[in-house]
Amino acid sequence: MNRAEIKTLLHEFKRGKVTADNVIDAFSSNIIEPLDFATLDHYRELRQGFPEVIFCEGKSENQVAEIAKRIVDHGSVLMATRATNKHYAAVRKVIKKARYNHVARTIVANEHLVRMRGRGTILVVTAGTSDIPVAEEATETAKLMGNATDRLVDVGVAGIHRIISQSAKLRNASVVIVVAGMEGALPSVVGGLVDVPVIAVPTSVGYGASFNGISALLGMLNSCAAGVTVVNIDNGFGAGFAASLINRKRQEC
Repeated sequence: MNRAEIKTLLHEFKRGKVTADNVIDAFSSNIIEPLDFATLDHYRELRQGFPEVIFCEGKSENQVAEIAKRIVDHGSVLMATRATNKHYAAVRKVIKKARYNHVARTIVANEHLVRMRGRGTILVVTAGTSDIPVAEEATETAKLMGNATDRLVDVGVAGIHRIISQSAKLRNASVVIVVAGMEGALPSVVGGLVDVPVIAVPTSVGYGASFNGISALLGMLNSCAAGVTVVNIDNGFGAGFAASLINRKRQEC
C-alpha cells in the first residue's frame, strides 16, 4: 500500500464506505510478509519513501526471485543489488520486464512507478574508470529514487586539471557523490570546490597497500574539506540512497 492508496482508503472511511476494521486490516496486511527464509518489510516504503532492496550476495537464485516477485506483486519498485547473471535469469522467469545492469550488478523492475522527487541533479564522479561499477550502483539507486543524475568519469587527482575543468557541472549539482579507490584523495578536492554535500565512496580498487579499500576509506575519513561524509567501501547503494534523501522534496500529505 502506497501513500496514494492510503489517502484513498481514509477518504472512503470518512465517507462511510469502509469500516474501521477494514482500515485496520488493510494496514495490518501491508506491514510484513513472512516467508520461510525472509520477512519482507512492505511498510518500509511508507517509512522511508522507498521499498526494501534485495542484497543478493549470500542468497540463492530462487530466494532472490521469490522476494522480487513479492515486492513487484505488492506494487512497489524493485531493486536488487550485487546480483549475478544467474540471479537475473531466475528473476526474469517470474518478472518478464525486469532489467539487469551488468556493470552495476543491479536488477530493477516497475520503473514506471518512479516519481521524480529530487530538487536538483545528483552528480556522480569517479576518480578512475575502474571505479565505474560502484558509481553505476549509486546512479541506479539515485534514479530509482526519483532523481535526475549526471556523471563525470576518470577525473582523479593524477590529472587534477580534469576535475577543475568541469567546474560548471560541479556548481550545478545539488549533491555530489565521489567514488575513488587508490589513496582516495578526490573527495577532498571536490569538497573544496563546491558548496553542496559531498558523499565519498571508497572503492576496493588499488595495489596491495590499498588494503582492498581501507586506505581510501581512511583517507576520506581524514578529509580536511568541510562537508564531506563517507560511506562504506564499495557501497554505491548507500551513497545513492543518502544523496537521494538529501536531494528529496518533502512530500505533501
